[in-house]
Amino acid sequence: MTRFLSLLFVVLCGGCASAPSETFNGPILWLDVPEMASEAGESSARFSGLVFRDDEKDEDTDDVEDETGGAGAGFAILMYIPNRILDAFDMVRARARIGPGFAVGVRATDYADAYVGAYATVYVGLPGARGRKMPRSPIGLESKSGAEVSVVDATVEGGVGPHYGKTEIGMSFQLALVGADVGFDPMEIVDFVVGFAGFDPQDDDF
Repeated sequence: MTRFLSLLFVVLCGGCASAPSETFNGPILWLDVPEMASEAGESSARFSGLVFRDDEKDEDTDDVEDETGGAGAGFAILMYIPNRILDAFDMVRARARIGPGFAVGVRATDYADAYVGAYATVYVGLPGARGRKMPRSPIGLESKSGAEVSVVDATVEGGVGPHYGKTEIGMSFQLALVGADVGFDPMEIVDFVVGFAGFDPQDDDF
């Protein structure tokens, strides 16, 4: 009996050693032990035939980044001409105003300006620097009242408001029922010129 059991044990061990490695598609048991394998330079962990590849996440991420980068480049090319047109309009302010009020203002950058008066008008014309990506309307309602000297600002704006650029130079007035607001912005001129080379110092391109 002992000889028979010994012979059976040897046969079973030999059969296990010579059995081919096959993928097991059944459920994973709690006693499964991971077998680490290296194949073509890629590390993987096999759990009862289920392979968890370390490089799959990186490949998916790369695909997403490539698609996003391509879409971003395509959008930039599509918006190249519209951005140059919007930059050109940013350089100059030329508004006519109709409405009651008395006011006068001068500007030589945001730190050397003065204003006093009050008005409530309808404006039409070039609105000046956007200060954002979306364009500003060439027509609308505008009101401003109070006084301002350099960084001391005690004015209240309504409607669309003038929205002056920090480096804008110009003047404005309102006399009874008519008025005007004109000026130009040196930094917007620079932004327009270097925009042809793909630069955007004012950060207002789409």
